[in-house]
Amino acid sequence: MARFDKLAVLKKIGETGMVPVFYDKDAEVAKQVVKACYDGGVRAFEFTNRGDFAHEVFEEVVKFAATECPELALGVGSVVDPATAALYIQLGACFVVGPLFNPEIAKICNRRLVPYTPGCGSVSEVGAAQEVGCDLCKIFPGDVLGPKLVKGLKAPMPWSKLMVTGGVSPDEENLTSWIKAGVYCVGMGSKLFPKDVVAAKDWKKVSDKCAEALAYIAKARS
Repeated sequence: MARFDKLAVLKKIGETGMVPVFYDKDAEVAKQVVKACYDGGVRAFEFTNRGDFAHEVFEEVVKFAATECPELALGVGSVVDPATAALYIQLGACFVVGPLFNPEIAKICNRRLVPYTPGCGSVSEVGAAQEVGCDLCKIFPGDVLGPKLVKGLKAPMPWSKLMVTGGVSPDEENLTSWIKAGVYCVGMGSKLFPKDVVAAKDWKKVSDKCAEALAYIAKARS
């Protein structure tokens, strides 16, 4: 069961403005990355459902985070069908993210008051997702669609809460462009976790990079 309800999760995501996106088949590596992000100020983390037995790794990370990262909302990403969403919700996922919009996933999540953030590539897709209760929609892939889509969408639909993922980098210029366009938050993966840094297990570097990115977001918002 999710440790935080829908409103609490959306608040955590909105207040920090960033959701790290990560997967590793080694549960110990995943745990340390989650802890490093938490120490850097992150309060919502997306574990991607990408490898074989990924749910088993997630189960271990959830139990670890419950004690080591008590204020962290841990969610799951890369979910494309309702059965997978149900599996992860049963394991304690606080939110569900997907690369596409599947209204059947919304039904599963709504029943348990778990936020579902589907991937959307157009104004119409965002509108359709909002109609079935998706409070936060993901603009994906961000590097293809660009900040202009966000700005254009927000003009006629200013109530929209949008998370951009795909090509987001932890540098000031990139983050500022998305925040100024009007996103609610950004999702960031590989550029926040360079392979050499993870291989070297330099967790302090991960924490520092998270803190730096969060500072850029706060500055852009002000």
